[in-house]
Amino acid sequence: MAQVAFDTQEFVDTLEKEGLPRNQAKAISLVIRKSHEVADLATKRDLDDIRKDIDARFDKTDAQIAEVRKDLSAEIADVRKDMEHGFEKVETQIADVRKDITQIEKRFDRLEIKFDRLQWFILAGILGLLFKDVLPKLWGG
Repeated sequence: MAQVAFDTQEFVDTLEKEGLPRNQAKAISLVIRKSHEVADLATKRDLDDIRKDIDARFDKTDAQIAEVRKDLSAEIADVRKDMEHGFEKVETQIADVRKDITQIEKRFDRLEIKFDRLQWFILAGILGLLFKDVLPKLWGG
């Protein structure tokens, strides 16, 4: 931080004009000068510099946030595209499974028909045997 300007000679002269002995005026001036050297005071210029630095940092941070938002938007768009593609694949797979189920149901229906026919053939065979062997015996043949 900048030091506050302090003219020791002018201060000593002012104290002497007011009646203070020169050696005392010099001692007081020296103490005040040293206190100013030690004091870390902010001037308007220092505050202006800090404000400019803070503004620059905020501008930089805002730019970084905008860049991150841009990157995130692109990433989100990519993820959405990937998800949509994934959903399309799943929908295609579901459609394929539905086709497979339909084909299985048709096969099952055909097997059921064949099984029904087989039952009728077995029944006809049993009835044929009954008519061939049992009925003639019952009617005395």
